[in-house]
Amino acid sequence: MLRLKNRLEWVFTLVLLAMLCSPCVAQDEPANPATENPFPGRFPAPSLDGGTEWLNCSGPISIKDLRGKVVILDFWTYCCINCMHVLPDLKYLEQKYPNNLVVIGVHSAKFDNEKESENIREAIKRYEIEHPVVNDSSMEIARKYFFSSWPTFVLIDPEGNFVGRQPGEGNRELFDNVISQMIAYHRKKGTLDESPIKFDLEKQNEEPQPLRYPGKLLADEKSNRLFISDSNHNRIVISSLSGELLDIIGTGEMGANDGAYDNASFDHPQGMDLVGETLYVADTENHLIREVDLKTKTVKTLAGTGVQARERFTVGGLREIPLNSPWDVLVKEGVLYIAMAGPHQLWKHDIGSGSIKLFAGSGREDIIDGPLDSAALAQPSDITTDGKDLFIVDSEGSAIRRVETKNDGLVTTVVGPHEFPRGQSLFEFGDIDGIGDDVRMQHPIGLTYHNGLLYVTDTYNDKIKTVDVKTRKASTWIGTGERGKSLDPVQLFEPSGVEVAGDFLFIADTNNHRILKTNLQTKQTEEFVVTGLMPPSPTQKTIEETYSGPSEALELTTVKSGSELKVTINFEFVGEYKLNKLAPIVYMMTSDTGEELIDPATFGKRKRADSDGTSATISLPLTSKTGTQTCTLNLSYQYCRDGVGGLCKFATKQWTIPLTVASEGTSTLTLTAKPE
Repeated sequence: MLRLKNRLEWVFTLVLLAMLCSPCVAQDEPANPATENPFPGRFPAPSLDGGTEWLNCSGPISIKDLRGKVVILDFWTYCCINCMHVLPDLKYLEQKYPNNLVVIGVHSAKFDNEKESENIREAIKRYEIEHPVVNDSSMEIARKYFFSSWPTFVLIDPEGNFVGRQPGEGNRELFDNVISQMIAYHRKKGTLDESPIKFDLEKQNEEPQPLRYPGKLLADEKSNRLFISDSNHNRIVISSLSGELLDIIGTGEMGANDGAYDNASFDHPQGMDLVGETLYVADTENHLIREVDLKTKTVKTLAGTGVQARERFTVGGLREIPLNSPWDVLVKEGVLYIAMAGPHQLWKHDIGSGSIKLFAGSGREDIIDGPLDSAALAQPSDITTDGKDLFIVDSEGSAIRRVETKNDGLVTTVVGPHEFPRGQSLFEFGDIDGIGDDVRMQHPIGLTYHNGLLYVTDTYNDKIKTVDVKTRKASTWIGTGERGKSLDPVQLFEPSGVEVAGDFLFIADTNNHRILKTNLQTKQTEEFVVTGLMPPSPTQKTIEETYSGPSEALELTTVKSGSELKVTINFEFVGEYKLNKLAPIVYMMTSDTGEELIDPATFGKRKRADSDGTSATISLPLTSKTGTQTCTLNLSYQYCRDGVGGLCKFATKQWTIPLTVASEGTSTLTLTAKPE
C-alpha cells in the first residue's frame, strides 16, 4: 500500500466499521431482508465536485445522480501496483451486482505525469477499467474524504450516506458481505434503484490495431528474432529483426491455458528471457511464470498457482507457492531471476529444481541499500545484467539499482533517490540528468545493458535515457519530453521496454501501440512494422457479450447493387429521456453467408455511426454483385434525462437483415430502436 508523503489527519473511521457491527453473511446465499438499517448513524457523503475531468463516461456524475445505488469510490493512482491488484476485486463486485453497484474511480495522482487526463485515459484503457473515473488532479475530492493512501475504498449507501472506508488490498469478501446487507435493507425499504446502468467507455472509441500496449521486448541476434509482449492482446509475437512475422504464441483470449500456440492463453504478459529454444515469460496478471518450447510450439506453466500471493513467502514448490505480479525474468548462470513487482522483491529459481525462493528485498516498499535480505525495493519492473551483476529498475522509487548475485551480495543505488527518511524516497522524482544521487527520473519501467551503458525507459518523462554504470552519469538519449508520435524529433508516449540487437535499439512505445527501431550511432528512428501482423479476431462470445439487447428479424429487402445503402435509425424514448448527445453510437455488422455483396471491410469491427443527436446513420457500401445476403446489425447507445451525459442508461439492439441485391432496388432503410 502506497502512502502519501505527508499523512493527512483522519476524521472518519479508518476501517469499515460496518463489518464490525454486522453479522457475517454467507457468500453463496442471499442475505435475509433487514428490518432495520444495519449501518445507521451515517452522514451525507461529501460531493464529487472538484475534479478536472470525468473519463470513461459521457459527463460529470454527482452523489445525487447515484441515489438508489450502492457506490464504491476507489481512490487510486495508475502507477501503483496495489491499485492494479484491486481492479479484479472491483470487477468481481461489479459483475456480481450489475444493477445495484456503481464504482467510481477517483484518480488522485502521485506523479506529475499522472495528473494529465490524457495519460489517465490511456491507463483506463490499458487496465481495461469499465467504470467512470474522475481526474482529481488537485486532490480536492481526496481532501474531502481525508484520503491518505493508495488504494482506498469508500462505501456510500443508496441514500447518499457515507458508510465507511477501507485502505489496502484483499478486501473483496468484506465489501461483498457489506454490499449484500445494504442491498437487502434498501430493497425492502424501497430506496434501491435496480435499473441497469452502463457507461460510455473509453475503449469503445478505439479501432483494432496490430499491437495493443506492447510491454517488454526480447531480441535474440543469433537467431534473428524479436519477441514482443503484445500485452493487451494477451499474446507473444515473434518476428525477424527485419520485421517478418514468424509466429504468434497465444489465442489473444485472456486466460491461463497451457498447450499448443493456438490454444494457449495469457493475461497481460510482460518480460521474457530465452535459453536455447526455451522462452520464459512473466505472465503478470495470471501471477504465473510460463515456459514456452519454441521447437514443439507449446506452452506450459512453470511456477505459480494462478492466484495472487497475499502473504509473505520466502520459499516453496514451483506450483505450490503463489506469486505476486511477476513483471520480468532473466536467466543468468542457470538461475531464473524474477522481478516480483507486487511484494517489491526479486525471486529466483534454479532451473531444473522444483522450488522457487526469495532472493532480494525485505518486502518494504522503499529505496534502501544494504544486504540482499534487508535492502528495500520499490516495484521492480525490469532486470538486465552486465554478465556479473543484475541491474533493476525500481519504478515507484524512480531509481536504478545494482544487485550483486553472490550470497553475501549487496543492493546499491546507481542513480536516483535513496536513504531518505522512511518512504520519502518514493516521492523524489523529476527529470534531471546528472550523476548518481542527483539524478531524477519519473517512474521508469524498462532497461537493458549494452557496452557499459544502461538504456532506460524514463517512462513518465516520455524519454529514453542512458546511464553509465561506472560513472553513474545519466543523460537524455532520445525523446523530447512531450508525448507524441513524431519520429524527427523522436516523441514517445510512456515507453516501457527496450532491447539492443546489432546496431539498433528496439523500443516498446507502449501508449503509441508501436515498436521503434533506433540506430545506436545516428539515433535515426523508424517505426518497426511486423509485416502481416493483425489484431486477434473478435470471438462470437465477445460479440454476444457486447450486444445483449432484443433482436428483431426484418423482412427481405431488395437493394440496388453498386450503390451505398443508407441505414437510418430513429430512437424512441419514454418520458423525459433523450439520446445522449455526448456518447458514441457504436455498431457492428456480421454475416452468416459468404457472399460479398457488402464491402467485407464492413464486417466484424466496432464502428461509430453518424448522429445528429436524435437519430443515427450507417452507410453500407454495396459491391456490383447480385444475390442474397443475411446480415446482423448490432447497435449500442446511451440515453439520459437531459441528453447531455452524466449518469446515463445503456441500451443495445440487434436486427437480422436479409437483403436481395439486384440491379434495381432501394438505397435506404429505416429502423427504429426503443429501449426495453
